[in-house]
Amino acid sequence: MRTAIDFSPLWRSSIGFDRMVNLLDEVTRFEPADQYPPYNIEKTGEDAYRITLAVAGFAPNELTVTAQPNLLVISGNKADAPSRQFLHQGIAARAFERQFKLADFVKVAGASLEQGLLMIDLVREVPEAMKPRRIEIASGSQIRAVESRQAA
Repeated sequence: MRTAIDFSPLWRSSIGFDRMVNLLDEVTRFEPADQYPPYNIEKTGEDAYRITLAVAGFAPNELTVTAQPNLLVISGNKADAPSRQFLHQGIAARAFERQFKLADFVKVAGASLEQGLLMIDLVREVPEAMKPRRIEIASGSQIRAVESRQAA
């Protein structure tokens, strides 16, 4: 049993973290976990990731990968097969939709299907303007030059 967590102190003391607080709130809610299809998430580099889904039996035209802002949606829908009579059906080939929340600046780099595994490569591309930069510290005569540039 999960206990609800009160995030109201975060709302009172932070500005601009709405999305993060909403994600934390969403994670704490109890939802039955659908484990189909099974998947892995791996870090393949400094700013690179790969999601691998086991989608045996699905053809590329039966799978859809959709990138939206901060969301990746992967769905599969089996084409209607001719009616067959199974004595035992243990291979799951049911329709599915799986969603992954993406951080800011995470983009889908590509997708491939090999040996029943759908691999989706992701990369975080932080714009140059958002990267940390070193600020020069002025001293002495440089201060007057900085002040005169700011006044102009």
